[in-house]
Amino acid sequence: MVRGYVPHRMLHIVVNGEERAVAEGTTVAGLLADLGLARQHVAVEANREIVPRAEHDARRLADGDHLEIVTFVGGG
Repeated sequence: MVRGYVPHRMLHIVVNGEERAVAEGTTVAGLLADLGLARQHVAVEANREIVPRAEHDARRLADGDHLEIVTFVGGG
């Protein structure tokens, strides 16, 4: 083991019905960035509760969380 290296514990979550592993401490904003999604174009629900956009930076994911992410598509 490299001196000073602290391995991150992995959390197991479900995103839109698919299992996914993320590092402990990952926030909703971090997950959206990893998925390549712009925060202003999505709605996020965690464990059947809406996560307000203003809370995306602070809301840390927990082991077993179930998230639904809906993207907004414009057009006509």
